[in-house]
Amino acid sequence: MSFSFIDKHVLIRHHKKLGLLGSTGSIGCNTIKVIKNLNDNDYNIDVIFLTTNKRIDILAEQVSVLNPQSVFIQDQKKSEEFKSNYHFRDLEILSGDDELLDLIKRDNYEVLLSSVVGFSGLKPTIEAIKSGKKIALANKETLVVAGSLVNKLLKEFNTELIPIDSEHSAILQCIKGEDNDSVSKIILTASGGPFRNKTIKEIRNSSVSDALAHPNWNMGNKITIDSATLMNKGLEVIEAKWLFDIDVKNIDVIIHPQSIIHSMVEFIDGSVKAQLGIPDMKIPIQYAITYPERISSGFPRVDFNEFNDLTFEKPDFEKFECLDLAFGTLKEDGTYPVVLNAANEVAVDLFLNNKIGFLDIPTLIKRSLDNHKSVKNFELEHIFEIDRITRKEILNN
Repeated sequence: MSFSFIDKHVLIRHHKKLGLLGSTGSIGCNTIKVIKNLNDNDYNIDVIFLTTNKRIDILAEQVSVLNPQSVFIQDQKKSEEFKSNYHFRDLEILSGDDELLDLIKRDNYEVLLSSVVGFSGLKPTIEAIKSGKKIALANKETLVVAGSLVNKLLKEFNTELIPIDSEHSAILQCIKGEDNDSVSKIILTASGGPFRNKTIKEIRNSSVSDALAHPNWNMGNKITIDSATLMNKGLEVIEAKWLFDIDVKNIDVIIHPQSIIHSMVEFIDGSVKAQLGIPDMKIPIQYAITYPERISSGFPRVDFNEFNDLTFEKPDFEKFECLDLAFGTLKEDGTYPVVLNAANEVAVDLFLNNKIGFLDIPTLIKRSLDNHKSVKNFELEHIFEIDRITRKEILNN
């Protein structure tokens, strides 16, 4: 077993320059809180650029705090609005796909923290790797659709990728210092989401607000719906395969409603390591930025007098069909994960806009997978084409 990141074990604590992709989302906003904590603890993080799609009000607040050199605004109208309404001295304002990729390729920063949601995170992450940047990755879709290609590029350009997802951060922390061959199983924990105790009949008529009522985590809408279907866990299973070079048969998922144990690793001697913490994304974000060091923080701690009943249960694959579909794509070679991800993104968007029911999400995904003829030896252009075709077919039916 070999890992896709480079465990260098040495980190020079000095001025670190970071680009933040998706700064106005949930992970992005938490990242800025982390940066403030690090800078308050003499760990100097200089944010070189911030990016957003449309949320220019939040972006303006972040610029005031961090004083970046550049901002990128995907939406052209919002970019013009930002220029008209906000006037920051010497701030470069960019928009459009070409300008984003040019920004990513620059040599004025060393770490790209990618916190955008969905397939759109793939291309800039690839460009950052090719530019030799260290990647702190919260965009799981990059590895879901292009894991093998990303790992090849990490080796080719001699750089590293550190996961931010709390589950994969937990696994990284559990295996640190261990021999690669001593790992026998990875156990990803899932909260079970808002429908853990609901029947299929009850879930069928659930509203968008029902599905967005996550019991533990405060996340963006797309990820919250993925948590409700357990597709989020399915994507994490695929991501874990590529991060830790482990066969799917050695990856388990277990429901842990309290979300205190973020994941576990079983070793060949029967020992199990678990990483615990309050459900707070600031902890794995900080660990990814400072890896392999730990820096003091004022983040919340686990009070075991309060959390004195940690429970576990098997996931219901019939009720949460999306998880079963994700496991199924890994048992087949090729481009099925690309279809899984594209179909899921479209289906979730349709559900959020009240155009389909909750249980229609796995139905649409399964139909797309059944209609797909997998490409075994694929390149990046195949991924983009399959993604495009999958989305088009769903929307046209």
